[in-house]
Amino acid sequence: MPKFFPIEPLSKEALDKMNYRWHNDEDGEYILKTALIAITQKEAEAYHDAANELYSMYEKGAEYVIKNNLFEALDIPPTIVPFIKESWENERANHLYGRFDLSGGIDGKEIKLIEFNADTPTLLLETSLIQAMLLNGLKDAKQFNSIYEAIALKFEKLAESKKGEFTRFLFSCVEDIEEERVTTQFLQEMAESRGLLTRFEYLENLGFDNEEDFWFKLYPWEDMQNFESNTSSMLNPAFTLLYQSKGMLAILYELFPDSPLLLKTSFEPIKEKYVKKRMFGREGANIDIVENGKVLTTTGGIYEEYKAVYQEYENFIRDDEGEYYQAGIFYSDGACGLGFRRGLEILDDMSVFVGHIVR
Repeated sequence: MPKFFPIEPLSKEALDKMNYRWHNDEDGEYILKTALIAITQKEAEAYHDAANELYSMYEKGAEYVIKNNLFEALDIPPTIVPFIKESWENERANHLYGRFDLSGGIDGKEIKLIEFNADTPTLLLETSLIQAMLLNGLKDAKQFNSIYEAIALKFEKLAESKKGEFTRFLFSCVEDIEEERVTTQFLQEMAESRGLLTRFEYLENLGFDNEEDFWFKLYPWEDMQNFESNTSSMLNPAFTLLYQSKGMLAILYELFPDSPLLLKTSFEPIKEKYVKKRMFGREGANIDIVENGKVLTTTGGIYEEYKAVYQEYENFIRDDEGEYYQAGIFYSDGACGLGFRRGLEILDDMSVFVGHIVR
């Protein structure tokens, strides 16, 4: 059960000043503003080490998929496969960030991988900036949170590594989703904090005329089946689609069946109580929880077209009101920050962000 540390509430006005308006719903918020989850230094280090170990596993898993041509098993569109292979060979250093979703880690409960959001910046602003604001001047307060610094440094390293070849960073997203615009421009701010040249353009207006930019696009690779190469150097390049596919969970379990960080996962239904997920499902959509052939819980959604993967059911941390908690660890050249989500058994886009403090 999580332990909570009460804090002075962060005002709604403070969030609105950051253009953070999508947090408002009928009840007023998606952020717990009155308390933080208290964890120990040892627990923080365990989350940190788990994310680093898991990233190494994903690298080995991607190498295995590419070597054995297992793209179809991961539901990878054939037209993207050449870009995956090319980017794996030439742009391995260009993976800007990702977020591991984990169960456990508190009160001795083992950490387990739920999935890896390798090309999804959901909760970036909340985890990196807003939860630091939630500390609200607490003296000597500590968090496992260096996300802003880690990603800003990553931009600087990328610029230095290809100096003279690519000199500017282009940031893009679709025009009609405010959360994505604010998040994309937050990443742009990180690059500018290191004195780097940037520009922003909506994807709908974007054209490439021999551009020589580093290009970050907040748009799913699985929806870019008609992508055509350009002279840009991609951030979160095509190979990150391998990491994003939940089929990789089955590949990792095949390669590392004895890892305490992994849940039993297969491309076929398993005997144990399991969670059926779609390869590129998002926000808790199209998920079934099944036991002894009976569907206990199910969610609708738009991802039914994708293949399924079957992951052993894991009991999440719960509070005394029965709500579920999942940890999220951001990774950018190393584990760099922790946050939590609270919600139903299947966490969706209505879940509440919960910050932490290391005590």
